[in-house]
Parts: sequence; structure tokens; C-alpha cells
Amino acid sequence: MKIISTNISKIKTVVYNGKEVKTGIFKTPTNEPVVIEKLNIIGDEQADLVNHGGVDKAVYAFSHNHYDYWKQTLENDDLAVGAFGENFTISNLDEANIHIGDHIRIGTALLEVSQPRVPCFKLAIALNNKNSLKLFTQHYCTGVYFRVLEQGIAKTGDSVVIEKKASHDISVKKLFQAFFDKKYPDYESVLLAALELPELALEWHTKIKKKLCIKNELS
Repeated sequence: MKIISTNISKIKTVVYNGKEVKTGIFKTPTNEPVVIEKLNIIGDEQADLVNHGGVDKAVYAFSHNHYDYWKQTLENDDLAVGAFGENFTISNLDEANIHIGDHIRIGTALLEVSQPRVPCFKLAIALNNKNSLKLFTQHYCTGVYFRVLEQGIAKTGDSVVIEKKASHDISVKKLFQAFFDKKYPDYESVLLAALELPELALEWHTKIKKKLCIKNELS
């Protein structure tokens, strides 16, 4: 795996459904190395700090290999890297082979896989397609959110290396599909196994408990 592009953005205000919306989803490539800190990347801004950024979503990566699919699906040959709001566009990043808790070296920073990405309405704004949220969810290839174990620097062209594999089989894609695909076989077992993972983001622990109707005092 390799960094194809590093992408950051400032907060912008756009009009969506007649209302002003502040967002940092419009990522654009930078030729300069980026500094990865515990809560985010320096120079990258998030407008909604409740749902974006923070310890469990400090860094977001998306596979460059998915772009051809989306250019065809969205009928947009001009779809540029950063279009999905990712900080890093990475070659051969496969959600089916990336597991919750994997340790991945990106540049000099060491990151830990924390959760899949659940799209919000701002992705529809970025892609200028009202059907994109449904299409994105049904495709199950969501990109990967990371927490930062070791701060560092990364730039386009740097290698991306899995330094430590998790000992379980809960991949980013498997978890997302088990949660959202109503036809996924034995989804409850997958979700219950995911609840046992301390590396899984708190947000997803909460989502799974709610879906499975598990009371906090019993979990």
C-alpha cells in the first residue's frame, strides 16, 4: 500500500436544501508533508466536532482502487482524490483485509484501526448526488478511520504498512456489512464479537448495543 494523495481542507460554508452548512469535507491534495497529531491532522479542519475528528476519528483513509467504481456509478469521470473527504487516498487499501485494532504505519505515524465510516448528508453535498449515501452504504467499502498511537509525518508516496494484525476476523467491511446488510448471515454473532473488541470505537459500541437492544448494565 502507498499514499497516492494527502488531502486536507479548511471549513467552508455551502447552501444545502436552502440552509447554510459548514463543512470540512471538501478535501484537496497538498504537496507538503502533513503532521498527524492525536486528534487530527494539522491544517485540516472539521466543522462538526461531535461527529468528525477526535480520538477515534483522527484520520480517515479511502482506497484509490475504489475511484473507478465510483466514477462509473456516479457517472462522473472528473471525480478527484479527496472527493470522499479522506485525509489519505491509499492504493490497495482493502476493507475486507483491514481489521479493527490493526496497527498501520503511515509515514512515521503509527495508527490503529478504530471503526468503519458511516456516511452523513455531507457526503451527498461533496459528491453532488442525493443518492450517494444509499449507494455508499450498500457498497460496504467505507474507508477506514484511525486513532493515533504515535504522532508523525506523512506525505504522498510514503509506504503504508500493517505492522500488527489483530487476532480476530472482524474486518472493517465485515463489521459494516453485518450492521447494515439485512441479509447478512448470522449478523448478530459478528456484532456481538465486535462488542468484545476494546479497540472498537465507543461510537460503534453504542450503535451495536442499540441495534441488538442490549442494555448497558448487561453489556
